[in-house]
Formats: sequence, structure tokens, C-alpha cells
Amino acid sequence: MVSPSQGGEKNAMPTLQAHESVKESRELLLPKDELLRSYRTMLAARRADEKILILLKQGKCFFHIGGSGHEAAQVAAASALKPGHDWAFPYYRDMAFALHMGHSLEDMFLISLHRAEDPATGGRLPQGHFGRKDLRIPTQSSPTGTQYLQAVGVALGARKERTDEVVYVSSGEGATSEGEFFEAVNWAAREALPVIFFVQDNKYAISVPVHHQTAGGSVYEVVGGFKGLDRHDADGSNFAEIYNVTKKAVDRARSGGGPTLIRANVVRLLAHSSSDDQLKYRSKEEVERDKTNDPIPKMTRYLIEEGVITDRDAIELQQEVKEAVDAAALWAESRPLPDAGTATNYVYGSSHARSARDFVEPQHTGAKVVLVDAINHALKEEMATNPRMLVFGEDVADGKGGVFTATKGISTAFGTARAFNTPLAEASIIGVATGLALKGWMPVPEIQFADYIWPAFMQIRDEIAMFRYRSNDTWTCPMVIRVPVGGYIHGGHYHSQCIEGLMAHVPGLRLAFPSNAADAKGLLKAALHGDDPVIFMEHKGLYRQAYASSAEPDASYVLPFGIAGVKREGSDITVLTYGALVQKSLEAAKKMEDRGTKIEVIDLRTINPLDLDTITKSVKKTGKALIAHEDTLTGGFGAEIAALIAQHCFESLDAPVMRVAALDAPVPYSPPLENEVLPSEAKILAALEELAAY
Repeated sequence: MVSPSQGGEKNAMPTLQAHESVKESRELLLPKDELLRSYRTMLAARRADEKILILLKQGKCFFHIGGSGHEAAQVAAASALKPGHDWAFPYYRDMAFALHMGHSLEDMFLISLHRAEDPATGGRLPQGHFGRKDLRIPTQSSPTGTQYLQAVGVALGARKERTDEVVYVSSGEGATSEGEFFEAVNWAAREALPVIFFVQDNKYAISVPVHHQTAGGSVYEVVGGFKGLDRHDADGSNFAEIYNVTKKAVDRARSGGGPTLIRANVVRLLAHSSSDDQLKYRSKEEVERDKTNDPIPKMTRYLIEEGVITDRDAIELQQEVKEAVDAAALWAESRPLPDAGTATNYVYGSSHARSARDFVEPQHTGAKVVLVDAINHALKEEMATNPRMLVFGEDVADGKGGVFTATKGISTAFGTARAFNTPLAEASIIGVATGLALKGWMPVPEIQFADYIWPAFMQIRDEIAMFRYRSNDTWTCPMVIRVPVGGYIHGGHYHSQCIEGLMAHVPGLRLAFPSNAADAKGLLKAALHGDDPVIFMEHKGLYRQAYASSAEPDASYVLPFGIAGVKREGSDITVLTYGALVQKSLEAAKKMEDRGTKIEVIDLRTINPLDLDTITKSVKKTGKALIAHEDTLTGGFGAEIAALIAQHCFESLDAPVMRVAALDAPVPYSPPLENEVLPSEAKILAALEELAAY
């Protein structure tokens, strides 16, 4: 076999010497037509690897990550599943698997050649990011290991729907070093979920050998302590062996027996990717030794020995596949590239796309309610009307009902199948929520404190926020992530953070930050009716504050995103704020009015979408603007608002735009230190006085 790096196509497929006779056929592992289809897929994946590398050298594409050496394992695993019924989370090296599940060769070249008709991403991601909704393959991402928790989420959804769907999820052995892999195995084993963890161990994570990655050099051994997890250590170059263990695992999962991990020992016949040179870290002898374990000659021998084909058949099949691959590549080259005008399409859905300018806020007539109870009531009302809504997180079930009691009574009213505690693992909470959302559920996960959301940030930033965009609007991932934020409670560094500045930097997320009970209830309902992922920030310092309480809206009340609230009208200075600083700004505004300066206070209510119309209208009226927020000054969202004011209101400004925010320091514990770092009414008042005098 000529390596693609040598630039030739000659002898691209490994063949055998001619056989004059064929063994008499006996009972086959699979029907003959299925074995032939499997063989064709293996040949097609190998030939596609080689063809794409040729196209790359011709400058027609820019990156490739091959699966040569993995074909038998991948195709055997796919052969044990039901395409379009079972779910699959393949990793970037899984081309043979994706082909056998139903992706076409044309699909593969549309993806590799970044064409508009690429069914997985519409040209938005390079080769290796497989996905098709009809095949139940969510468009995959590049981070290693994130898919494991998502697969568990889909399996959890299937369990709740009482179907017999099985979820396949794969990676190389390197990704099993990620904590999210172990979190996924733990969750699946604990709940006996129908997941097949398929680890393709080619002994290298790019250049790092497995013995530098995994204690004992074997993930099969490492996961031995998970009760409820079945395990198999199999020869990944042997189609029959992998099919048998995968079929056993699928049957076990389908019948409710729980998850299985399969370690398929494979060879990597290409460098990690087209950007890699494996001879920098592997000896020529080792590379040549791997070629002796090439699964395609092994499969050829197996089919000949089983009487399925002759050697001549094998040669003819290889030629047919070569021609099919070349034709698919030529066709894909003729297809159009994406229109540049679509580059920002599908970052968001439609439900929060623009402000409802005709919205009239009603006078609420319900009994007075504090903010945390308004959230609790909104959750209960929505749970009663949406049977696919799930509430989960750490300590959310009764009798605790959440550390702030926001979820009190929900598991009692709706059962622990719909409101349940999770492991203390934030990535697990959000990763599983991602899978549930892909399955069509409305997950409402709670992260107990904003300060601890960061283990889940990979799932938030690289997964849920990007699913719609990276799949070209094929897959959506709506959910509402409830998270208590903010200080003023003497919580110290790790119970006082505001996170809107960092979250606002993530395209694809919607952000809500209510300052009172009525807004909290209305915005939460809007979030739950939407089609985007929402970070719903609840200021824990406001949960039971009397000034944040309000008459409770009725069950039908929905406050659309993107509508700021004018909390106080004025003509001299505009204060733009949200969260805990709304009340502090109102108190400062009263003092300024006593001194003859009329302050307009705008509660933004949502950070994304932002009500730019109300902001600019107010600033153009007053000519002066102060932005007050609790997050740190540097990199805080106030800087973005200031930039927008400079862009849209420059000619109306009579003074520099000013900001009041937290100092650039962690929030300390002791009250004098906390008071020094966090913004206060006094600091807002001082800034307003400075602006008034300008």
C-alpha cells in the first residue's frame, strides 16, 4: 500500500494473492449482503481518506483527520445498531461508522470540501464533524470527550420515554483522560442507561502514548470499579470479534441491562491528522508493524474463508469503490460554496430574536411574593403544562428543595422522574441536559452557585451555544440554566460572582437577569417558551428582599426578552443597570432629585437580547449616561453598553459615559472588605453628582 503522504493512488487498496478456490460457505456472522455492504464501507472509508488527502495537497480543502486502521471496529459496531432508530455520537475519526450508519460518500466530500450542501454543518466545520438528523447523529464538535455526557442525556431521555433506543458514543483512548468521560460512565452505570461506550484505542493521543495517558495503559482496566458497567477488551482489527461484543452490548442495553464499555484495540495507519507527522514520535519499524494488522486485508481473508467472495471479487470490489469515491469527490467539487451572506445565520433561534415593541406590561394583582417564591411558582406552573420539562441539579429535590428553596415542593408535586438530584458535577448536569434537549425535552438544570459553573463551561460555550450554528440550524438545544449569582451576602470569593460579562461573550446564549419578583416570573416563563439556551441569573441577595418583592403575575404572564423597564423617568441623566443595582440606583436617584437633578433609571432585565432602542432613546433625551453593574469593571458588560452609546448617541452626549462596577478583585468575606469591592448606593450617588456637575 502506498501511503497518501507519498502522493500516489497506485495500489491504494491492500489486496491478497489470487486464490484458486473458496472454502465452502457455512453459517455466517451476518447475511451475505450485509457482510458485503460492510466490506464496501470499509473500502470506501479507506479510499475516501486517501482521496481527501490528495484533494488537500491540491489546495481544494484544508484539513483531514483519517480513520485508516479503525474501519473494521467502526463498521462492525455500526452493523450491530439500527440506523435512524438508535442514536450515535461518533468522534472525528469515525468516518467508516458514519458511512455505515447512512452518511453517503457524497456527504463526506461535501463536508471535506466545505460546500453549502454539507448536511452536517453547511460548510461551517472541517472534515470529521459528522451529523444528520434523520440518522439521529447530532452534529459533532471538536472538543474531546464532551459527547459522552450528551450521549448519557439522550439515553436518559430514551429511558423516560420507555423506548428501546440505544446510544453509541465513541472516542479515542486519549479522550478517556477527560473527567467528563468518567462522569458519563458513572451516571450511565448508576442508572443502568442504554449506552455503548466505544473506545477506539490506537495507543496515541496525537503524539502522547497511552501509557502516558492512562494508569496501567488500559481504560478497560481503569473502569472496572463501576458497578453495573459491562466491559469488553477486543481486537479492533477483527470485524467478527467487534461485531459479536457490540451485538451483545446492544442487546443488553436494549433489554434494560445497562451500559457497556468496549475497548477496541486498533491501529492508526495515518498520522493523527493532515497537520501531523507521526514519524517525529513513532519509529518506522512501529509504523510498519501496525500495517501488518491492517483490518482490510484481514476482512478480505475472512470473507474469502467464509465463502462470501473470491479474491477476484475483492479486486473488482476495490475498483468499484475507487470509482465511486472518485465520482463522489468530483460531484462534490461541482457543488456551490456557502454564500458569505449566511455567515451569521442560525446563531440564535427566532423566539427571542427581537423585542415585542407592542408589549404593554400589565398591572399585576396577585398577592405580594418574594423573588425566590416567584421563581418557584413559575417552575411549578410550567411543569404542570409541559410534561417534557425536567428540573434537576444538586439538592433540588425535596426535602431540601434547593439550597435557596427555589425548587421546594416540585419533586413532591411532579415526582422524582421529572425533578431529581444529580451528582455533584456541573459538567455532568449541563452535558446531560444537552442530550435531553437534543432528544426533545426541556431541561431546566440548576447550578447551585455561579462560582461553580466553570466545570460546565466547555459544555455551555462549545456545545449548547453552538449546536444550532454548527449544524446549520439542523439541531437545536433549548434549555434554561438557572444559576444564583451575586454578592452582598458575605459569601466570600466563591459565593459572590456575577458571570454576565463572561457569558455575554458567548454567541448563541440568551441572558436574563431580573431585579424583582414579577420580572423573574415573567422572564423565566419566556425563557421556558423559547428555542435558545438561556442563562437565567437569579441574584441570591434579592431572593427574599422586601424591595424586590412584587404583586405576583398570574400563570399566563410572559415577559418577552429584550424589553428594558423604565423604573424611574427623568430628564437629566440616564442610569442603565440590572440585578441588585437597580434598587441602589433608584435610591441614589431619589437623593439626586432632592438636589434638583432628575434621573432616569433603566432596568435592562435581559443582557441578550439587549434593548438598544430604550437605551438610545433615553440617552439621547438626557445627554448623560451612567452604567452600573455588579460584575468587575474591566471586561464587565458595561463596557459593551458604553461602546454602543458612543456609537449610537455620540452627538447627543454632554458628558463622558461613566461606569460604576465592582473593583477588579475577588469579592472578600469580611463586610468592610466586601463593601469596598462591591458597588454601592454611595458610589452610584458620587458618580451621578460628578455627571450632574459636568
